[in-house]
Amino acid sequence: MSERSAGGDALTNLVLPIFELNGEFLAAARDIAEPAGLTPAWWQVLGATLDEPLTVSEIARRVGLGLARQSVQRSADILVEKCWAEYLANPHHQRAKLLQPTPAGRESIIGLRHAQHQWADAVGNAVSESELLAVQGIIQRIIAASRAYRGDSVSIPDEELPGGPG
Repeated sequence: MSERSAGGDALTNLVLPIFELNGEFLAAARDIAEPAGLTPAWWQVLGATLDEPLTVSEIARRVGLGLARQSVQRSADILVEKCWAEYLANPHHQRAKLLQPTPAGRESIIGLRHAQHQWADAVGNAVSESELLAVQGIIQRIIAASRAYRGDSVSIPDEELPGGPG
């Protein structure tokens, strides 16, 4: 059995706190979204369509947070059922309809901004902008390194990473 490197140990020791942080972000998202009648997943799906109508597959790729296309489809169907979103014909693909927010859905998402800004300001100011930017850059580099190791073609070039070349 091979020993891990110091870097491998450090990464392994980072995994559980990152999972805990993800859980905390989901809890905060739930606290922000629930008063508007949304779930965090519905918020993500609807929010992805604010700038332009997208297919379910495009939303799943754009959100990129591990939501499977089937989960996005279920959320999209519920959003349509609740009149927060609607399907449109897609001129580029007959079967893959586009999802866009209705005026009520857009209003719901925009209504979350104040609560999200209050949470982000409180948490961000408790840490500091410079520390958060440094962590963001490091996390993006870890993601890129993991994707490269796994042979995932969706990687972030170093030039686009904070603290990367360029």
